[in-house]
Amino acid sequence: IPDLKPIRWDKSYYSFTGFRDPEQELQQARRVEPTLSFWLRKNEPEATKKYSASLPRRDELSRLKEELCHRFHLSDIRWQRSWGVAHRCSQLQSLSRLSQQNPEALINLQGHDVMFADQSGMNASGHVMLGTMDVHHQWTKLFEQLPSYRALQQQTDWLKERISLLVGGTQVVHKERLGPVQLIADHYSTLSTFHKSLLTGPLRLHPRSLQGLTMQLENDRSKPSLHEMGHFLIPTNCDPPKLQVFLQSHESMLKLCLHTLSLRSLSKEPSVSSSQMIACCQRLAEQPSPLLQGLHLCVSHFFSVMQDGDLCIPWDWKS
Repeated sequence: IPDLKPIRWDKSYYSFTGFRDPEQELQQARRVEPTLSFWLRKNEPEATKKYSASLPRRDELSRLKEELCHRFHLSDIRWQRSWGVAHRCSQLQSLSRLSQQNPEALINLQGHDVMFADQSGMNASGHVMLGTMDVHHQWTKLFEQLPSYRALQQQTDWLKERISLLVGGTQVVHKERLGPVQLIADHYSTLSTFHKSLLTGPLRLHPRSLQGLTMQLENDRSKPSLHEMGHFLIPTNCDPPKLQVFLQSHESMLKLCLHTLSLRSLSKEPSVSSSQMIACCQRLAEQPSPLLQGLHLCVSHFFSVMQDGDLCIPWDWKS
């Protein structure tokens, strides 16, 4: 049997050839990656010092935000990215200067959520986005267009209501996620496309049979699925008959499982597929355990009791 142990060359070999010494690289990696406790002990004093130094800027940020929200009756001011306190202060100061130079320009902002973002416009959630790289002229132009944006938002809300009636009362929601922001115009186009597809083959669902459930439309998805947070992810071009089967099978099984087991909540981890979730729920409903009553149950790949008391069980649990 040949000896398969790795060859350990003399240090002079690496010096002469210029090749990387794996043993030396491993030692360097260990030095580069300290333990968490060691890193905290080393860096906590500097972090505390920097935090103390930032307190005046943090107070200024809170003051500016509160002042702008009060003056122009804004619902909230938020940020798309985790910019530093100084950066966020400068953005609020820029908006404050514009309000002093041209107070009429901000009248249309009343009642809106303002978000400092990578681009100006209105997102699918109805937040007015102010591009951080844009100048005051571009912001002012956006404010002038807000009435038309509001009209588009009203049409979007109307489409959501019509879709909800067609899918048994399931509410259409939009949840921000990592990646490019979806603009209100694109969101309207997605809703319109989905609404038209439902009209070509109406679903045979009672108007309130799926009330209390939520779904999100996605253009880049090929088939319906169940998100770990409990809402449905539905492709915009989903075939209506397949959508009806999916919604009814998932809704009925989840509700049956919750009712049969008297659970407080039922969810799944992202790594658990929709088909695995349904298979697990079917078996739980067929073999109910009184020990699960009143618990928060999460379908996973392993058994675990979480810190908050949630119970994790593998989807293919053994009887």
